[in-house]
Amino acid sequence: MSLKVIVIAIYALIIVAVGIAGFRKARSFSDFFLGGGQVGAWMTAFTYGTAYFSAVLFIGFAGKIGWGFGYSSLWIALGNTLIGVLGVWWFMGYRIKKMSVEYNVSTMAEFLDKRYNSPFLKLFSSVCIFIFFIPYSAAVFMGLSYLFRSTFGIDYTVALILMGGFTAIYLVLGGYKSITIIDMVFGVIMLVGVSVLLASVLDKGHGLANISSGLSAIDPKLVSMVGPPGWWPLFSLVFLTSVAPMAMPQLVQKFYAIKDKKSIRIGMVASSIFALIITGIGYFTGATTRFFLSPGNTPGAFSNSKPVFDALMPELLTNIIPEGLSVVILLLILSASMSTLAALVLISSSSIAKDVYAGFIKRDVSDQRLTMLMRFSSAIIVMLAVILAYFRPSTIVSILGISWGAIGAVFLGPFIWGLFTKRMNKMGAISSSVIGLATCTVLYAQGMPSPQAGTIGMIVSLALNPIVSLLTPNQA
Repeated sequence: MSLKVIVIAIYALIIVAVGIAGFRKARSFSDFFLGGGQVGAWMTAFTYGTAYFSAVLFIGFAGKIGWGFGYSSLWIALGNTLIGVLGVWWFMGYRIKKMSVEYNVSTMAEFLDKRYNSPFLKLFSSVCIFIFFIPYSAAVFMGLSYLFRSTFGIDYTVALILMGGFTAIYLVLGGYKSITIIDMVFGVIMLVGVSVLLASVLDKGHGLANISSGLSAIDPKLVSMVGPPGWWPLFSLVFLTSVAPMAMPQLVQKFYAIKDKKSIRIGMVASSIFALIITGIGYFTGATTRFFLSPGNTPGAFSNSKPVFDALMPELLTNIIPEGLSVVILLLILSASMSTLAALVLISSSSIAKDVYAGFIKRDVSDQRLTMLMRFSSAIIVMLAVILAYFRPSTIVSILGISWGAIGAVFLGPFIWGLFTKRMNKMGAISSSVIGLATCTVLYAQGMPSPQAGTIGMIVSLALNPIVSLLTPNQA
């Protein structure tokens, strides 16, 4: 039995053991979904970072964006760190925690309902979470399955079924507290993994200067401030992936669960450093794909001499990582993905169980029944995501772009303005959410790339709430 198989088996057993331990402790909805609201700084920092960055980054984004933009893709890493992590923790972290206590809410849909007195907004946002988080989860499963196919030679479908089954067991058992415990392990593995990745890239490429020279020979714009596609596509990627976290339910939820203000200060520093290291190395590695890969030496990354974007990073990792260290990279991608999947499925199941079922169908549902429904919903959502991933509807970047853009458009306007000012009203919130989403999806349907469509939809959402609220001051 190979070392990779042994290590992965041990890794899986540890996660299942933590899940079983969490099953015994998660006896209420608050335990299962928020860890009792008493999660510490380091746990929250790691669970935020690992939920933010997954196989979507390392397999999808790093490959396609790095190939197209070269070194300028590092602007995305900087934006993710300064806006998506540091900015969110600094400006919004304590406000979110304070708001969750003040309004006595545990989901974003509940907050929008109570803040704007709008059951419609609660139902609309819950349905949107369910619809758009499934393709996001599918994109993560796709990234994992591509990696397992490249590493073990396992058929894509078999890898997909194995990962789906394992994820369902882990999630249904554990709940949020178990997720935060294992996410600390995941975070350490990710830091070790990207360190190995950086060292291997520089060693195989004979140093940064040689890699840069090689990229410049292919296209000088690959080492310039703005890559070949131009500033607008680059801006859209930075905006989409950096601003959306301000209202992404799976990331906002981390602040509902954190213990106190002191924990937020500590977690802000730890999470920002983690993000800079992970994204910086991830996008730098992606930028080197043009240097290392070609149809002649890595045919698995190309089809008719054109790059298969979702195959670029798996092929790169296979070719530059020493055999003895490849298991570390495998654990890096697996750890990043498991934590993201846990966060996505947890939020999706809460939208069904807490927001829709307990909010509209059976309002007097018992806590025990609600927790059981959360577990059942988690399993169903994993199954739907696996089914969608099987059909591979698009590239990972495209799937994530439309998912993040849609969710960002739904939540940015109502959530951020509602969090910081009392002047926004129900009409403004509903308009920004519905029209923002409509803008995003219509542009995407007309053929605009998903990052640009999502960016415009998010900007529309942010702009409409104050404008409509100002024009309709008497609305409740």
